Amino acid sequence: MGKVSYGLLLPHFGEHASASSLIEGAKRAEELEFDSVWVRDHFLRFHGHGFEGSSATMVEPFVVLAGLAAATKKLKLGTAVAVPWRHPLYMAHLFASLDWLSEGRVIAGMGAGATLFKDEFELVGLGLDDRVDAVREAVEIMRLAWENDEITYDGRLFPVDGLGIAPRPKREIPIWYGGSTPASARRAVEYCDGWFPGRITIPTFRVRMRQLRELSEESGKDMPTVGVVPPTSPDTTRGKALEPVNVEGLLNAANNQRWWLKPKSGKFENLEDLEGVIMAGTPEDIAQEVGKFIEAGVDHIVFDLRFRLHDYDYCMDLIGEEVLPLLK
Repeated sequence: MGKVSYGLLLPHFGEHASASSLIEGAKRAEELEFDSVWVRDHFLRFHGHGFEGSSATMVEPFVVLAGLAAATKKLKLGTAVAVPWRHPLYMAHLFASLDWLSEGRVIAGMGAGATLFKDEFELVGLGLDDRVDAVREAVEIMRLAWENDEITYDGRLFPVDGLGIAPRPKREIPIWYGGSTPASARRAVEYCDGWFPGRITIPTFRVRMRQLRELSEESGKDMPTVGVVPPTSPDTTRGKALEPVNVEGLLNAANNQRWWLKPKSGKFENLEDLEGVIMAGTPEDIAQEVGKFIEAGVDHIVFDLRFRLHDYDYCMDLIGEEVLPLLK
């Protein structure tokens, strides 16, 4: 395994989102030697998952990344993850334009989205049963559009006849498949460059990594790049770090995960059962938790500070100044 990279989920959602927090925060992240910044993807009033705040704000992700492409020099700019609510040719153009603007710093995270957000699918004429096919067709169309002036594609959802985009990227934009299920890991090997399970328990992650290696060997393909996005809450003590964390909400969400390995009791019941799903504590505690993912084979860690949006800058500085030196 090569060098592990470290990124941040950007605070472009929630009541504390602001232009200055994004632009100045990204500049500060670059100073602190983070490797990447990432955005989520929703376009209707956002109601969130059951464990996060209730603010409906979600600033458009590609607009955010375009602004940060101009404000930064080195940070990779990623989607965690983009959902195929946009036509794949339009999405191909968005990613290609962003890659042009950032001079080759884009990672295209793609995913099927959650059934929780069915209104967003239905509004653009897609059903929940179309999600997986929509991602596959989107990935195939984007790759074709990036490599050819004009393309024809016989898709069930997105047929294309003799159309193309410009500019086309000068490099291969990496595509990561989002999702923690066995099927998501399989799709990452089949037609993507990376696997991006997002939030996942350490025991489940270890099993999926074995699956990824086996699938890669069987297919003769390279092992996908692997990134995780663990919710993170750093502070001077573990007690202070846990105060803003919605542990009950995380437990409820974990118990609704059909494909995660369950604890011996058969149910997620306490903080210890959430190993990997929440990293909360001192810088030393956080580094120790990150180490578990590294030992299991991760390539990218994206710190998700959604429980600390009210003091995002403080947490970013604490991770950058005290956690990253322990890891690098």
